[in-house]
Amino acid sequence: MQRYRPPDPPVVRWTLTVLALAFLALFLAAPLALILAEAFRHGLKTYLTAVRDPDTLSAVRLTLLAAVIAVPLNLAFGVAAAWAITKFDFRGRGVLTTLIDLPFAVSPVISGLIYVLLFGAQGPFAAWLAAHDLKIIFAVPGIVLATVFVTVPFVARELIPLMQAQGPEEEEAAVTLGARGFQLFKRVTLPNVKWGLLYGVILLNARAMGEFGAVSVVSGHIRGRTNTLPLQVEILYNEYDTTAAFAAASLLAALALVTLAAKSAVEWRARVAPAGEHT
Repeated sequence: MQRYRPPDPPVVRWTLTVLALAFLALFLAAPLALILAEAFRHGLKTYLTAVRDPDTLSAVRLTLLAAVIAVPLNLAFGVAAAWAITKFDFRGRGVLTTLIDLPFAVSPVISGLIYVLLFGAQGPFAAWLAAHDLKIIFAVPGIVLATVFVTVPFVARELIPLMQAQGPEEEEAAVTLGARGFQLFKRVTLPNVKWGLLYGVILLNARAMGEFGAVSVVSGHIRGRTNTLPLQVEILYNEYDTTAAFAAASLLAALALVTLAAKSAVEWRARVAPAGEHT
């Protein structure tokens, strides 16, 4: 029997609410408003000119390319890793779980530096890469590798607790009825974790498009070739081209707002879904 807990006094509720709203206004709404104000300070025509700059458009394309590659790869890995960790007992399972969390523990700059040491001109693979005319560092492959590395945990970390809470009972019952392999995953496991899976993909995509540290180390900052959108913002701002910098930043802000809207939609859908549709 639960012990009765008297409601909090109104002054406490209102104080906490005001503090939370003030924090959001100061650290989230105000910077976003500043970005938009600076981006459109000189009018819509100047904004569109800055956004249509070839280097900025190239940065947008490269950002989307890195996300398009990293998201499916880490989606497949996250599902497979979560399935293995929660459904099977094998030697090294704890090591695998720890390795999934490694990008959270390692600074993105350090991860980018590791790729430079491995695939750079002085790295152990330098001779082989040169012999096959392959370039990873200061090229698109390096940016994709760095993006994939920093986004590894998002899907797996969303699915592992959901699959653990789900338990093996439904899968065992399905197996006794003849379900096998992919059919078992599609008809039993996936319906119970689909909202968590979609939530993880949204966070994964947001991190892939907004990554700065690791990508900055491996990109070389080559205009029109290896600059992602966050790097383009930094370069423009360092050159005191603030209008163009804030215009590019507004594109990132727009992507963030779209991600936030998608995240909120998934959370709402998960709450209102019938009991059998989610964990």
